[in-house]
Amino acid sequence: METPYTDHLSPEDFEHVYEPAEDSFLLLDALEKDLEYLDRLQPRLCVEMGSGSGVIITALAKKLAGFSMCLATDINPKACNATRRTATRNGARLDSIRCSLADALRPRSVDVLLFNPPYVVTSDEELQTQQFDSPSESSTDRNLVFSWAGGQNGRRVTDILLKQLDDIISPRGVLYLLLLRENKPEEIIKYLEGLQFRAVKFMERRIPGEQLCILKVTRCSASS
Repeated sequence: METPYTDHLSPEDFEHVYEPAEDSFLLLDALEKDLEYLDRLQPRLCVEMGSGSGVIITALAKKLAGFSMCLATDINPKACNATRRTATRNGARLDSIRCSLADALRPRSVDVLLFNPPYVVTSDEELQTQQFDSPSESSTDRNLVFSWAGGQNGRRVTDILLKQLDDIISPRGVLYLLLLRENKPEEIIKYLEGLQFRAVKFMERRIPGEQLCILKVTRCSASS
C-alpha cells in the first residue's frame, strides 16, 4: 500500500488535525500485511473512525477501489475537511462524515473498521469539556488535545467503541484497533471474548517512549 501524499496540508492544518506519525504508519503496515485477508473478505463498506488527516482511509480506499465503499468519520469538522482533501490529492474515492464514532452509520453495516483512538493516558480533567455524544465546536475544532488524550488508562473513547462494537460491524466484520501498552490490551482482549469476539495482537512495534500494537478483532462466529 502506498503512503498517501500530505503535501497539500499546511502547518496550520496540523494545528487542528492530528499529523500522521508512527502510530499511523503502524496501522498502514498492518493493513498491508493483511491485504490477502481483505481481498478474500471483499468488504462492501470500510470505515475509519477519527480519520484525522485521512491518510489511512485514503490508502485503503485506493487499494480496495474495485469493490469497497470507504467512509471516514470524525467529530472534528476540520479533520473531515482534511480527509476529503487528502482523498482528492491522492485520487481516492471516499466521503467523510462529521459524527461521533459510528453514530451516523446503519447498524451492523461495517465490514472493515479502522480506529487509531486517542490513547495517551491522561487525567479526565483534560477531557472535561469534550462531549462525545454532542459535537461542540468549542471543544473539538480548536484543541488538538482531543486527538490524542485518552483519559483514564488512555481508553475513554476506546471503551465507548467496544461497548458499541456489536452494533457497528457486520456479521463478517473486522476491527483493526491501535493500542498503547498502557491501554492494557490483554484486558481488552478478555473483555471482547466475553462479548463473543476474537481479538489477537496482529502487529506490534516499539518506538521511543511507546509500545504500540494493533488488535485484529472479529466475531467468534466469523473466520479470520
